[in-house]
Amino acid sequence: MSLIIAAILVFAAAGLAALPLRRSPKNASLVGACGAVIGAVLGIGGACGILFSGAAEQIRLNWAVPGGSFYCEADAISAFFLLPVLGLVALAAVYGVGYLHGRERSLAGHWFFYNVLAASMALVIIARNGVLFISAWEVMSVASFFLVTIDDEHERVRRAGWTYLVATHLGTAFLFVMFVMLGNASGSMDFDKFSAPAGTAGILFVLALIGFGTKAGLVPLHVWLPEAHPAAPSHVSAVMSGVMIKTGIYGIVRMLVVLGAPAPWWGGVLVAMGIASGILGVMFALAQHDLKRLLAYHSVENIGIITMGLGLGVLGRATNSPAIAALGFAGALLHTINHAVFKGLLFLGAGSVQHAAHTLDIERLGGLMKRMPLTGLTFLIAAAAICGLPPLNGFASEFLVYMSSLSAVSGSHAGAAVGAIAALALIGGLAAACFTKAFGIVFLGEPRTESGAGAHDPSLSMRVPMVTLAALCVVIGATAPLIVSAMAPVLEPLCGTRAGVDAALIQTTISMAWVVIGGFILVAVAIALALYRRRLLRSREVGETGTWDCGYARPTARMQYSASSFAQPITDFFQSVLRTRKHINRPKGLFPAGASLKTHTDDTFTEGIWRPIFCGFGRMFARLHWLQAGSVHLYILYIAITLIVLLIWKLA
Repeated sequence: MSLIIAAILVFAAAGLAALPLRRSPKNASLVGACGAVIGAVLGIGGACGILFSGAAEQIRLNWAVPGGSFYCEADAISAFFLLPVLGLVALAAVYGVGYLHGRERSLAGHWFFYNVLAASMALVIIARNGVLFISAWEVMSVASFFLVTIDDEHERVRRAGWTYLVATHLGTAFLFVMFVMLGNASGSMDFDKFSAPAGTAGILFVLALIGFGTKAGLVPLHVWLPEAHPAAPSHVSAVMSGVMIKTGIYGIVRMLVVLGAPAPWWGGVLVAMGIASGILGVMFALAQHDLKRLLAYHSVENIGIITMGLGLGVLGRATNSPAIAALGFAGALLHTINHAVFKGLLFLGAGSVQHAAHTLDIERLGGLMKRMPLTGLTFLIAAAAICGLPPLNGFASEFLVYMSSLSAVSGSHAGAAVGAIAALALIGGLAAACFTKAFGIVFLGEPRTESGAGAHDPSLSMRVPMVTLAALCVVIGATAPLIVSAMAPVLEPLCGTRAGVDAALIQTTISMAWVVIGGFILVAVAIALALYRRRLLRSREVGETGTWDCGYARPTARMQYSASSFAQPITDFFQSVLRTRKHINRPKGLFPAGASLKTHTDDTFTEGIWRPIFCGFGRMFARLHWLQAGSVHLYILYIAITLIVLLIWKLA
């Protein structure tokens, strides 16, 4: 615990140290990034010590805030979540030094809020007092808002920032009500004294699901996510998408522990929301043409997979099925780490593409593999991992969710299990199609613009984090059976018992190990065949010629598949949900001057639900504009009236 607290203090100190360096962006970046790395290393050391020892550590200090105390505890669950949070914070900070290099504007504020975000995320995970938790949660939300709006000169960025701020505070309102209910029932805001009043556990669960689900990006509470992540700098997008939204998952997990034995319908709700988020997230991702927006929707998809695992775990615990519970919770928790790794890498890869080609529009990219081989290779590894292909890390966690679903098929909740299996299969297929589009259009073929033709791999500070995360995709996938077999201490509080957990994990890891070994054998065979082909061609003359040009004498880059045309058959199939708008300029005459196909897909939930609601509130509040008359005396009168009403209410 001392190392984790030290890490939080280092984050805070580094952020404060960066502020005086307004006139030196380079020095501000160095101080901010070094502080983030040092703090992360300290925190990871403390988290690993807790995981290896199995003993929770806590600190409790008085705090002169009503209901509050500086009560922090790091148990196995907290330590498990701290590892991806702190690891990605450190790698993204190193990446940010190179990514932000050359900016003329001051970076002191950026690095201040970056380190504040890191400290607040760590504090959220170890906080064990409701007031302390909400305070850290609010600091995390505000810090990430300022990071999203670093380029606030653009109206699109400002709109994304305000959308995020409104959404996160709506979620916080539900959490506030939840903590007030728990505090009133138990007489304390400390987690270890919380007790759910009789008949209110279900209400508390719903409040937690809405409050934390908004931060996690569960459908239909996800609408801020595809707006905020593309607007932020890429290393910030990696942190927000890779680990910040996982604080929402952590909150749900922590409340499952606090609330005790769950009702079966909790698991059904989680599975249903996971299925909806997974399927709709990948469908909307497939229809996007902005690379970072595409990746943002894939975060919604993967949060759906994690939530499905949590739901299956809850169903297993509610029905006294330790194997189902252990596999479901293990798949959800492992996918939390895996998603942080490959999604962080994908956003860093997108940042490298933007840094080199000066655009994220997939329709304007192409041919980058020859010019940016390292970026292309690492992006390909992450794309294969997010599609759940063995032997990479994404496969291992999805395999556990599959096994949990298969174990539950013969039980009383077969409908939820069959739905999860079908959803995982559909998500995997659509994800493969989506990343075939993303990688193929961006990195293969020929450049569509001059900036793409002149692209090159980024600087060393940007390459090292990308290579590290790519290596982790392989290493975690290779060692997944060992990792899963060691997760029993983390799963025990969630499952409610250790009995049956170890046996279920051991049996599943044996099957997983064989699949992982088979995947590595296939990769080794493919590499051997490629090397053998290269050896055979070494002694021969190899020529190059143009591909079949369909009779065109002068083919151009515009004749390649575009992102719109590649995805059209699938988006047409799901037209009733996506409502994709097409803009077609058809070829006319024998010698057409030009033709084009462009598609645009708005978020159905934004346009159909949230925008009408907020526009209605806007019109309603506009009618009360007369209250803001511009008179200070009138405003003082409002305050006085409010205080009098509160006093009467308190004394009544």
